[in-house]
Amino acid sequence: MEAQLYKKDGKSASKKVKLDAGIFGVEPNEHAVYMDVKAFLAAKRQGTHKAKERSEITGSRKKIKKQKGTGTARAGDIKNPLFVGGGRVFGPEPRDYTVKLNKKLKRLARKSALSLKAKANRISIIEEVSMSAPKTKDFMGILNNMGLEGKKTTLVLDTLDNNVILSVRNVPGSKTLNAADLNTYEIMNADNLVLTQKSLDKIKEILS
Repeated sequence: MEAQLYKKDGKSASKKVKLDAGIFGVEPNEHAVYMDVKAFLAAKRQGTHKAKERSEITGSRKKIKKQKGTGTARAGDIKNPLFVGGGRVFGPEPRDYTVKLNKKLKRLARKSALSLKAKANRISIIEEVSMSAPKTKDFMGILNNMGLEGKKTTLVLDTLDNNVILSVRNVPGSKTLNAADLNTYEIMNADNLVLTQKSLDKIKEILS
């Protein structure tokens, strides 16, 4: 399995980079990918939803009318859930949505996601991305040279560079990630992954 190598300016180099078959060429486990993405999205939920139940509503506990003879349904206090302003029955409570997955499953999910991208030729390797100052125009030039203009692109760096981050964030659909923070959701959410050579080495180190 190979990926095209690009120079710093985004122009195609004369050689390709060989991808580790143990990371980019495994048999994808789609269920592992699903579980890891589900866990990632669940962990992002705040879980602060809350509705007041009957015991939490401010109001009198006095019976509002006599039991019989009114011609209407019998009723207790004003906090009855059937009344406007009454408590809610089985309302939502604050909770933690975190789903625990073991390390082997998460590693398999990342390998599967990377293998799917590699199989679809959606992974490109660039020698290096560095900027002396924030320049969105310069990053756009790199994308244009790589043929990725207008596509949802995730640039993976070995260490985050503030100038690169500021240059990328104004490009719709594009973002930067540290190789150590690369996860299954971000891999699958991107149309194309652009890895620097150093970040590729770091990914091999993490997933090997």
